Amino acid sequence: MVREIMKKSDRRMIRGIALFKLAKAALMVTVGVVALRLVHTDIAGFLEEWVPRLGFGPASHHLGRLMLEATKLTPTRIREVGAGSFLYAALFLTEGLGLWFYKKWAEWMTILLTSSLLPVEIWEIFKHPNGWKVAVLVVNLALVGYLIYLVRKERGVVE
Repeated sequence: MVREIMKKSDRRMIRGIALFKLAKAALMVTVGVVALRLVHTDIAGFLEEWVPRLGFGPASHHLGRLMLEATKLTPTRIREVGAGSFLYAALFLTEGLGLWFYKKWAEWMTILLTSSLLPVEIWEIFKHPNGWKVAVLVVNLALVGYLIYLVRKERGVVE
């Protein structure tokens, strides 16, 4: 009943958040599939082949660091990354579909899961600051803030 009286702008915002979560789910599935395909692959060779195709220069400091770290990956660690990616994909898919269909539980799930990861994001920014991490933090803070506002508004706490 409360869902029927939700403002059009709120419905659009919920759908936007749902699409964001579904896009993250698709990205995590892609990461998981790629990780599992790389389990018994020469990662350094793979990166040497694909880096130029993606338009990155071989002299990049960040790219060199990435390639060095990639050579340290063991098949077990790659499987763990794949499994973790699929787990995150399942969570994002659940959130996204629940929000798409305006389910109250999905709003609460998104608030709890997203806010539970905020301390990790903040820690990562302090350890290795960059603009992307700050942008992700800002988006997630805005998302949680909006959903809390919406839940409170539907309960009659906020006008």
